[in-house]
Amino acid sequence: QVQLVESGGGLVQAGSSLRLSCTTSGRTFGSHAMGWFRQAPGEERKLVACINWTGSNTYYANSVKGRFTISRDNDKNTLYLQMTSLEPADTAGHYCAAGRRGFDTAVYEYDYWGQGTQVTGSS
Repeated sequence: QVQLVESGGGLVQAGSSLRLSCTTSGRTFGSHAMGWFRQAPGEERKLVACINWTGSNTYYANSVKGRFTISRDNDKNTLYLQMTSLEPADTAGHYCAAGRRGFDTAVYEYDYWGQGTQVTGSS
């Protein structure tokens, strides 16, 4: 059974940092894109950042560029999202996902999803 399990979310003050982790089991995604998405109540799920299997290619949404860093450790089957300078606008459920191909920014290209971890930035 394929599982993606996120951890590291929480309630933090604006300007603080968090590191999210996503550990996969049941299969390896070493040759697949991995991504972090987020969804606030009443809004659609949006891509935050994604990374190719080697880590050599990344993409960031404009809203997080310069503040968030995505990385992966394929030996540990773990995806990370280092979040700095958090803002109230970052408040959302954050989800990791594994894509069908080596790199993709489209939500519909991601097949496997975790249950999510809540990030709340307070002002």
